[in-house]
Amino acid sequence: MKRLRLRVRGQVQGVGFRPFLHGLAHRLALTGWVLNDGAGVLAEVQGDALERFLAALAEDAPPLARIDAIETDAIPAQPDETGFAILASQRGAVTTGIAPDAAVCPACLAELFDPADRRYRYPFLNCTHCGPRFTITRALPYDRPQTAMAGFPLCPDCAAEYADPADRRFHAQPTACPSCGPRLSHSIAEVLAALRGGRIVAIKGLGGFHLACDAFDAAAVERLRARKQRNGKPFALMVANVASAERFVEMEAAERALLEGVARPVVLLRRREAPTLPASRAPSLPRFAGEGLESPPLRSGGGLGRGQASSSSTLPDAIAPGLAWLGVMLPYTPIHHLLFHEATGRPDGTAWLERPQDLALVMTSANPGGEPLAIGNDEARRRLEGIADLIVDHDRDILIRADDSVMRVVAGAPAFLRRGRGHVPTPIRLPRSGPPVLAVGGHQKATVCLTRGDEAFLSQHIGDLDNAATLEFLEESVAHLRRILAVEPVAVAHDLHPDFQSTRFAESLGLPTLPVQHHHAHIAAVLAEQGEGGPALGLALDGFGLGPDGGSWGGEMLLVEGVGFTRLGHLAPLAQPGGDVAARQPWRMAAAALARMGRGAEIAGRFAACGPADGVRRMIEAGINAPPTSSCGRWFDAACGILGVRAVAGFEGEAPMALESLVRRPTVLEGGWRIDGGVLDLTPLLESLLQINAQEGAERFHGTLAAALVAWAMPELAARGLDRVALSGGCLMNAVLAEALSAGFAARGVTALLPRRAPANDGGLSLGQAWVAVQSLLQEGLPPCASPFPPA
Repeated sequence: MKRLRLRVRGQVQGVGFRPFLHGLAHRLALTGWVLNDGAGVLAEVQGDALERFLAALAEDAPPLARIDAIETDAIPAQPDETGFAILASQRGAVTTGIAPDAAVCPACLAELFDPADRRYRYPFLNCTHCGPRFTITRALPYDRPQTAMAGFPLCPDCAAEYADPADRRFHAQPTACPSCGPRLSHSIAEVLAALRGGRIVAIKGLGGFHLACDAFDAAAVERLRARKQRNGKPFALMVANVASAERFVEMEAAERALLEGVARPVVLLRRREAPTLPASRAPSLPRFAGEGLESPPLRSGGGLGRGQASSSSTLPDAIAPGLAWLGVMLPYTPIHHLLFHEATGRPDGTAWLERPQDLALVMTSANPGGEPLAIGNDEARRRLEGIADLIVDHDRDILIRADDSVMRVVAGAPAFLRRGRGHVPTPIRLPRSGPPVLAVGGHQKATVCLTRGDEAFLSQHIGDLDNAATLEFLEESVAHLRRILAVEPVAVAHDLHPDFQSTRFAESLGLPTLPVQHHHAHIAAVLAEQGEGGPALGLALDGFGLGPDGGSWGGEMLLVEGVGFTRLGHLAPLAQPGGDVAARQPWRMAAAALARMGRGAEIAGRFAACGPADGVRRMIEAGINAPPTSSCGRWFDAACGILGVRAVAGFEGEAPMALESLVRRPTVLEGGWRIDGGVLDLTPLLESLLQINAQEGAERFHGTLAAALVAWAMPELAARGLDRVALSGGCLMNAVLAEALSAGFAARGVTALLPRRAPANDGGLSLGQAWVAVQSLLQEGLPPCASPFPPA
């Protein structure tokens, strides 16, 4: 008889792994025991079917499990042992991880809509295969006392399930029922009535509150936009299922799989109807639509009856003004499913889940003023006053904020626009193991990253560090990662810019600091997640990053070699009249492009309606408050201004998003660029846009830009014998550009490495910073400094 000791590492706590292992041992007549500890799952197994056991362990693991390693050691047999036991968890040095929050599983949905089940329509049902994890966990090991469920003692029925290894809820830490679990502040019928009555409703979810309204109610959508001061930034749409989504969007198989996956992100999908274009080339000034409008009174009976369609089958353009894509997500909590169930007339069973539903909801983060989303009940009442007409909360605490993840399919595979709920804190495997470091990202779309061995734990989206609340959230995120990973970093990496709040935070920690240039970090992030350790060529294309020369960079060709990089080339510089304001007013960048063409005399006539056009001309010509930039984002803005797509942007990236929305098939202008001494000049392309319409211009700009970038990089790749190029930066959020570059390089035998596990924008910076810092510490040795952090 043989006996093995097994160590299973990975995402193996809180996912039903111990009961799975228990059941497997029972079926194979094996004896032994299993427990959770800081390193993952530890077990001893004895019997004659150990090979079958190990094969099934790897192949048939629970759906939420992720096995990184199975380590086995032969140990002496215990002939008198009987049975297989699940032992109490043990504490110790933490080297395992917690699972992300997961959408309701099919088995729980069947119970939710079975009138005979004791959890029928219970808004907080879950099991080991679904429900909250990351957002309710204080520390590992993942046991109920370490979660937000510590204050909910189990009733006898739930306790029996919890203790039964054969039950789906065996050691399901968030498990509960109507007798012993959390309670919703309002009935589902009341919530639906408010939504259908035109009210704005704040609903507490897994990682925070959403602000919701009826997506077909144009007045409600406008009120939500006005109260949240969201300008033209798009809202996400929640529908019951894929069949419902297909009324509004086109969908490929990969997009459907992403939409229906257990993480349930918001997925960008192309709208079926064409977006509304600006009526003229006049500036689209920021506006707060619907200001001064009052909420309508709540209609008796909740307005529309059960199963009754909304008054319009067309979504208001105000959901995503002028854009060709909609952000769509499916229900992922019992509360979401119950709203659609109520709207459909409470049918029994689950067959209705696959049928098209009339209800569609705008669902946007409850984060007024650009601050982090609200998570506490009292906090929501305070911060959402004047925004939400009804606040729907419950008594299960959210311990850490996590916005919805936002993704799209780019070049045939998923890519992040924002990494959050459903994916955090799944680690990203690094090419090498190294000492623990903290990286704190940039200023916009901030994230933090903490490394442990060869794992990088990228935080959820934190936001732009423009206010005290977001800075506090950054500190909370660092503390939470330290706590659940039990890691104390020996150094902290940050952006090269000395005035970023993230840099100041890094310097306040008392640890050795490692500044990492912005675009180096962008490329390093791609190399880290792709497992690339050698020298690599990268194109970093974004809006702004401080260069070592003190200049404004953003269209860079870099040779990255470990902890260092060489700038091989850059886009031709454009003036930024007014400095940072030019990024919010694309007409100014168009004026700069005209000046570069030698057509500065046309600026005042073309842009008289946009602002101080002649003053901008003089500013550019005199070189006063018009610093040069190599930013690819500013070339996008110039194209938008010339084509009249957006003269003034209401939010960051609005103009390039609108430009991308016009593209169906990119075209290439021969002779549309010049390359001289490593400098790529797109002036001929922009000059050609002066005489064509917006759609033709958008297609020409995207196609020619991609072709120019490929032509620019190929000689440098060939000279170094490289057949891979890393692509990153905010401009790579543009799927048209990313796919054109991928195809263009592929046609020349070069593989384009695109960001997949971290966002291409500044949300991925901390991953790149962390990888550069790890390599630096491996090369130069550990700094003689202990972490001064207080206990997490």
